[in-house]
Amino acid sequence: MNYCDIRVVYFLKQKTIKYTLMKLLKSVMLMAAVALGASAAYPCSRIVLRGDSTDVVQVGRTLDWRTPIPTNIYVYPAGMHKQSNASGNMYTWTSKYGTVLAAGYDGGVTEGMNDQGLVINGLFCKTSQYPTVAEDPSRPVMSLAVFVSWMLDQCATTQEVAELMRTHDFSIGGATFDGGTVSMLHWGVTDVTGNTLVIEYAGGKLNMYESPEYQVLTNDPTFPQMQAINDYWKGIGGQNFLPGGVRSSDRFVRADYFVHHVPVKGITSDQGVTELMTIINNVAVPYGYEVPGSPNLSSTQWRSLSDLNRHRYYFQFADQQSSFYIDLNTLLLTPGSPVLKLDTTKRADFTGCMNSHLKVSAPFTPMW
Repeated sequence: MNYCDIRVVYFLKQKTIKYTLMKLLKSVMLMAAVALGASAAYPCSRIVLRGDSTDVVQVGRTLDWRTPIPTNIYVYPAGMHKQSNASGNMYTWTSKYGTVLAAGYDGGVTEGMNDQGLVINGLFCKTSQYPTVAEDPSRPVMSLAVFVSWMLDQCATTQEVAELMRTHDFSIGGATFDGGTVSMLHWGVTDVTGNTLVIEYAGGKLNMYESPEYQVLTNDPTFPQMQAINDYWKGIGGQNFLPGGVRSSDRFVRADYFVHHVPVKGITSDQGVTELMTIINNVAVPYGYEVPGSPNLSSTQWRSLSDLNRHRYYFQFADQQSSFYIDLNTLLLTPGSPVLKLDTTKRADFTGCMNSHLKVSAPFTPMW
């Protein structure tokens, strides 16, 4: 092979590499565009921080929406009889565990943690397609208002949640909110070992993804597609460049990079809270965020952090400088104990442990 032939071969190889890279970049940008179009108006982020042992496992999240979502905190004891829908074909159960719950509009459980250290968070996912009553009227109906409670009441681990989901076939229903918005959600589940389960519905079918390595969840696209986008950015290297926008894929990539680049060796629970809150703040959307011509953009309404080992549930509203928490360890959660409520309309004075501010209350009324 002469010198000219070598140059031609080299040129062709470079063209092939460049073409391959361009195709990869176009594919990733297409997925990112899909994510932007589907979720820019409805962002939320969830992050799991794991220490170098299971002594520190914490879950933080942002709740982002275009309008304020009134959210009160409820504490439910074990031994409560519950149902999955207002009437008709439904499930009934008795709770095995006590729980702390964030209830939006006093009508639906957004997220919660039980006294076994199991945490479940619901995040908006516009591509979700649930099994409906119309498809099979004989199936029991599970209302989204109590879906999180159904899992928290009966399960202590992510594996138990996965088994519960596999052995129950139900339709999903739920009331609209905020002027007719349909609750299209997927869920992140984490237990005290740091194991995480992602629950999604696509095309009416249940998909579950389980691993301790699944430490981040945001919104659209589906979890496997989001991982593909994140893998692309891992190739670039976060120390060189990270996407800085508020769209779902950008927040996922930033959260995943930072949660893997903070010190976790030998950290205490308090140090974990500090580290995780800084990451949460990094992916939060500025309060009142707006862009001309885009009236449906969301901003962070509140942040929460669940300490699975200490059974503490931290909470902070975006319009409040201080955070507060509920400590399940010092509450009476045995059967027959009362339901307790923290009325957050008085949150201007909330700071530190708020157990003494909990008031005996009736259960919230589900938005079936």
